[in-house]
Amino acid sequence: MDMPTLAVWKFASCDGCQLTLLDCEDELLAIAGRVKIARFTEASSEILPGPYDVSLVEGSITTADDAERIRRVREMSRTLVTIGACASAGGVQALRNFADVEEFTSVVYARPDYISTLATSTPIAAHVDVDFELHGCPIDRRQLLEVITALLVGRKPNIPAHSVCFECKQRGNVCVVAAHGTPCLGPVTHAGCGALCPAHHRGCYGCFGPMETPNAAAQVGLLRATGMAEADIVRAFRTFNAGAPAFIELSQVARPHERRSE
Repeated sequence: MDMPTLAVWKFASCDGCQLTLLDCEDELLAIAGRVKIARFTEASSEILPGPYDVSLVEGSITTADDAERIRRVREMSRTLVTIGACASAGGVQALRNFADVEEFTSVVYARPDYISTLATSTPIAAHVDVDFELHGCPIDRRQLLEVITALLVGRKPNIPAHSVCFECKQRGNVCVVAAHGTPCLGPVTHAGCGALCPAHHRGCYGCFGPMETPNAAAQVGLLRATGMAEADIVRAFRTFNAGAPAFIELSQVARPHERRSE
């Protein structure tokens, strides 16, 4: 029987999530015995034709060409999984959604008329149907392996939907907010990193994007209680997952009348 095929695709991104897949090393070799990596240009120049059983997509949609290409990827993929903050929430480049892109290009580029780009950076799900989203900037290797192995055996990936605070309790971390008054996005951030920053006495930066049911008003109130200014609260939610709807809501609680590009 033919092995299932895996393809990896890149859009606007830094390649960090693809590197996470390469960093799996021994685990990747074990998976390689059960799946044919048919397309992964970060690792090999060999490209086998589709269709593909599973496609992993990194990166956001920032150009008209990207918007057309992701539709073709969807057509040749039986299962499509987005990996990372760029693919699932537009990435840090989604900061353009709150500004004038033409103004940026006129300042940065000597010939802005050469630049062909969209006014927004949007997640893959804004353009095609997505079967599963894997969060993180970059993604967590353990979660990536769980998704791949689950799809190979035909079950739903076991990825938690709770917040980083749950992971802090699992690790026995002292709450940095309660103990030190440190600003932390842990209560509204999707679990997956293992509470890495709080384990080192730093507040969560929200790398894994919003958890499923974040309480916007409570989180903004908590940040205010630590002494954060409104502008700092807005910036806290506009980093790796600036385009995530829940984080947009959180930032707009602090700055409700700001214009945003649609």
